[in-house]
Amino acid sequence: MVRSDEHGPHSGDSIHEVVDRLYRTDSRRVLATLIRLLGDFDLAEEALQEAFVAAVERWPTDGAPANPVPWLVSAGRFRAIDRLRRESSFDARRDELAREAVSAIESDATDVGEHEFGDDRLRLIFTCCHPALSPEAQVALTLRTVGGLTTEEIARAFLVPAPTLAQRIVRAKTKIRAARIPYEVPSASERPARLDTVLAVLYLIFNEGYSASSGEALTRADVSLEAIRLGRLLVDLLPEPEALGLLALMLLHESRRESRVARDGSLVLLEEQDRTTWNQAQIREGVALAERALVSPSVGPYALQAAIAALHAEAPTAQATDWRQIAALYDVLLEALPTPVVALNRAVAIAMSRGPDEGLAELDALLARGELDAYHLAHAARANLLRRLHRYDESRDAYERALSLTTQATERRFIERRLETLRRDVIGPAPHATPRSARS
Repeated sequence: MVRSDEHGPHSGDSIHEVVDRLYRTDSRRVLATLIRLLGDFDLAEEALQEAFVAAVERWPTDGAPANPVPWLVSAGRFRAIDRLRRESSFDARRDELAREAVSAIESDATDVGEHEFGDDRLRLIFTCCHPALSPEAQVALTLRTVGGLTTEEIARAFLVPAPTLAQRIVRAKTKIRAARIPYEVPSASERPARLDTVLAVLYLIFNEGYSASSGEALTRADVSLEAIRLGRLLVDLLPEPEALGLLALMLLHESRRESRVARDGSLVLLEEQDRTTWNQAQIREGVALAERALVSPSVGPYALQAAIAALHAEAPTAQATDWRQIAALYDVLLEALPTPVVALNRAVAIAMSRGPDEGLAELDALLARGELDAYHLAHAARANLLRRLHRYDESRDAYERALSLTTQATERRFIERRLETLRRDVIGPAPHATPRSARS
């Protein structure tokens, strides 16, 4: 068996382990190129699955290739052609796809090399974010195809039923096919009009990797690092202040990844994190990018968020954090980006700079509007402020509300521990409870 340059098997790895790892790390990369080569989202998704099936079938005998990604693209492409040829007599559209795909293969009979990939994922993002699609469809389709999020994960992020989200994705694919929307990075004159959506999608992808919406693991490094990689490509292509600001923001957040989860898998809050583990190279790069973004005559939301993240990253201790300046930046950010989540973060900053009573008043007014009633982090923040104000019964109720809304396993465990602490410290142990020293 030959070891791959990037993700190849170690001597003890089974073929299934190799294929599983490649699927996690490179399936979106393979899919983006298959969409370009085959010109159809659904066909490319079928081809992606068949390529990995081919790997499971052939690699135990042939060995894993040195460059598995081009191998998977070629396998998927040729299996798609075989399928199209078989089905073309029954489906006129597939007959047309077959002719186009066969023509592409005949014009380039060589295997797909690394140079073929270019900016396929960036091309795919711009295709998904075409103005012919509704904004909701643009975001949903990009998160599904480029980010690799499941329909259920995206639906939870946007607080809509999964079937509704699935229909958005189906309609977007149909519109791209029917309108023959080109699979390309738009011209320089067209890029700025589509930049806002592309930036929003990249940040949503990053957020899913930095703080997963569900599952056992709090973070998904492959997802957030892919968003950063695409952010770098975007900055090279279009070095606008907001593109710089987004890349800075992602790097500054990513610098803290290793400190966010303890060895036992529990969540570690910002003020309790070991700052010696923060990635200083990412912090330096993020701060430099933020400074470049902030010299623009009009400072946008991503640049402002990067400035806030930089204040956190550069503070030597939690106590030394300049919360007054952070709160002031949130005042400006809320004017530029008046969303409930920004308002929530502003309330927390006010609590840290002016006291928990003022922060709670802001947060209660925000929750009274109803926009964050189903957002678990709003109730968790409220519970924490109530706890700091020694209003323990109300704090417990707020934590229980947050727990009922939380699907992410690490966050659930954190809230459960907070509830346990409240019950133990305020009420005392329940009758016949196991002594604390004997608990795992």
